[in-house]
This record gives sequence, C-alpha cells and structure tokens, in this order.
Amino acid sequence: MYEKTEGIVLRETEYKDADKLLTVLTREHGKITVKARGVKSGRSRSKAACQLLTYSEFTLLEKQGRYVITEAVPKEMFSELRTDIELLYLASYFAQVTEAVAQEEDASPELLSLLLNALYALAKLKKPQKLVKAVFELRLACIAGFLPDLRGCAVCGSPSPDRFNITQGVLQCASCGNESTTGIRMPVSPGTLEAMRYIASADAKRLFSFTLSDAALTELNGLTESYLSMRLERGFFTLDLYKSLFL
Repeated sequence: MYEKTEGIVLRETEYKDADKLLTVLTREHGKITVKARGVKSGRSRSKAACQLLTYSEFTLLEKQGRYVITEAVPKEMFSELRTDIELLYLASYFAQVTEAVAQEEDASPELLSLLLNALYALAKLKKPQKLVKAVFELRLACIAGFLPDLRGCAVCGSPSPDRFNITQGVLQCASCGNESTTGIRMPVSPGTLEAMRYIASADAKRLFSFTLSDAALTELNGLTESYLSMRLERGFFTLDLYKSLFL
C-alpha cells in the first residue's frame, strides 16, 4: 500500500552499500523507521530529501508494518544550519531529543511543529541560540508530560519564589524549608521566571517572540537543560558536542 506523508529526518543510519535507514518524525504516524534504497548513490533523486534535518514529502510503500521510500521531495532543507558548525550541532541536539521523546506510530503534531519552528528560528529568523535552545527544552518537556508547576511557591504559595526545584518540577522560596523541599533547587530570577511561564503557556506561533538579557538567557538555559535532563533521565552526546565548542 502506497501513501504520502510529510516528515523530518531525525537520524540516518548506513545500511548496505547504497541504502540508509532513516528515523523520520511524520505528521500522521509519529516516529517511524523507513528504508531509503539506493539513496547513497549520486544518481538518486531522493538523496537531498533523505538528509538529516530535512523536512520532506515522502511516498512510502508499507508492507507488514515496514516502510520503504519510493519517492522523496525536500520541502525545507534548512541549508543555513549546514554551513555553521554551532547551529548544526544545536539542531542535531534538537533532533536527538525529539527522537528520544517521540513515540513509534503515535502522531504528535505539536512535537513536529516545535522542532520545525525551532529550526526555522535558528536558520531563518536568526534568533539567539540560547533563546531557541531554552524554549525548545522547556516546551518539549511540557509536551512530553513534564509540565512544571510555575504558579508560585509550592510551600508558601508566594507568587514570586526564587528557586526552581528541578527534581520535583516546582517553584520554591529559598527561605521555605520542610520535608517537601527535597531535591535539587536552582536560583531563578523574576525575569527568568516570567520567561518560563511564557514558554510553558504561549501559543506555538509566538513561542520565540520575546527577549531577555544575556545573563537571564544564561540562567534560563541552565534551568531548562537541567530540568529536561532530569526528567528524561539521560544525557545527549549531541549536546556535549555543542557545548564543547565553547570550552
């Protein structure tokens, strides 16, 4: 059975001499694995569409739950990401995290939209890398079911707490201390807290439409990165590669 679907390539794996196995996040089927026959050949018409981080329209042949690409046409290649090593590593991190969160054969248009919008913000809008990274991490955590409670201090109810407990996903005041304050607590300034609240609740089309000072963006990045890593209980080698550029 043949069908068409749009999706973005999250990972590519060498397979045989001229083939590849691709992990693709699609609109209709969520994350799927597809075989791209002959795509490593210079004569392949589908070669460009089957590259990492390319958003393409795929024509698939499905047989017994397995997919083979019969045709692929690129819709957006985000070429700007491929000429800047920092952007490429950061975008690859986004793809690896998305693959870790996405479910096989479980459509998640919100997750696909987040990834595409983040790549567009980096490649086309030239948004600050720290801003895009922080927005992507926190919003992805929310989509994955780890929405933090950002209403106020979980202990006293203050609307202006100064700590974020990344273990529990709640806000707390530094001065509040009882049995409920266990876990790793990180400082959060008022501006950073407002940014977190915005990211968690904003319309998808407006996610990247705010500004912060560089100091606040640095603080926000530390919080979102630590929170996502804590919730997913794992690290990502692509993030390590990206951060190695700044050492």
